[in-house]
Amino acid sequence: MKFNIAIPTALKAHYYKEIESYRIALKEQNWSTAWQHLERSHIIGQSYPFEHSYSHWLMLIFGFKQKDFKEVAGQLIRLLVGGWKSFIDHVPVGNTGGSNVPPLKKMEIPADLKFILNQHN
Repeated sequence: MKFNIAIPTALKAHYYKEIESYRIALKEQNWSTAWQHLERSHIIGQSYPFEHSYSHWLMLIFGFKQKDFKEVAGQLIRLLVGGWKSFIDHVPVGNTGGSNVPPLKKMEIPADLKFILNQHN
């Protein structure tokens, strides 16, 4: 069994680029773009406990800001289980992390993110 603890440094840069893009879009009140960057951060970080949990934390906060209590409830559940599933490398690859998709559903990874993940895994 593989244990994931720390995200590779080069991959971490891509993860934090998505987080920064989320913050910029949030500041500009571009809600759909902000959410897309959170989904992308989730895809990049989902195999690593801290980054996976942090993406869900930001999704939870976003849900509160949008008064989307379905999202809030879904993120609370994901925060309880997401990190440890990352630690044991048992995540649904490509899942975007929002409450609008089943938590265990594997999804197609966008081509640019697939290229980045293949370079660093």
